Amino acid sequence: MLGPDDPLTLAFRNDLAAALHRAGRAEEAIALLEPVLAEREQLLGPEHPDTLASRNDLAAAFARSGRLAEAIELHERNVADLDRVLGSDHPTTLTARGNLAAAYGRADRLTEAIALHEQTLADRERLLGPDHPTTLTSCNNLAGAYARAGRLRESIDYYKRALAGRKRVLGTDHPATRASRDALAHVRDRRHATFLTFRRPR
Repeated sequence: MLGPDDPLTLAFRNDLAAALHRAGRAEEAIALLEPVLAEREQLLGPEHPDTLASRNDLAAAFARSGRLAEAIELHERNVADLDRVLGSDHPTTLTARGNLAAAYGRADRLTEAIALHEQTLADRERLLGPDHPTTLTSCNNLAGAYARAGRLRESIDYYKRALAGRKRVLGTDHPATRASRDALAHVRDRRHATFLTFRRPR
């Protein structure tokens, strides 16, 4: 029978925690992930792919539960380790960088979020092309960061670009296409309301 520290047992516990996170039960996920991460670091080392995956999952659960400082600390460590182990252009590194950018955005560290989203988008365009689904995800994420920062014109430009690409690649009825369409409409409404407020007679 497998013991609690067997790699397969740890993998099962990590998968269960990920399922709890997806179900919105972030605190339960954290309670499972913290010991899994500690055990993987001890058994496999801090830079093993399974350890890095657990650290990313724990960071995501921290972010969902509002523990943003802890989430950012883990995401920053993951990005640094992945840069060193896999290289800055590896798809896993780029995904980790996007996760860190999203955490910065949730913490209202918008300058850092935008810079990292811009870098990730540029790298994915260079490596994968402008119409790859993950490139379009980065484009959409950058648009959202611009919107949070009040840079509505830039947000609209990037949402339009993400929407056009997703229509071509995924189709008009894909959930990601609909999400870009809805976000673009929302930002356009915000910009229109801002314009009307600015133009209102005094």
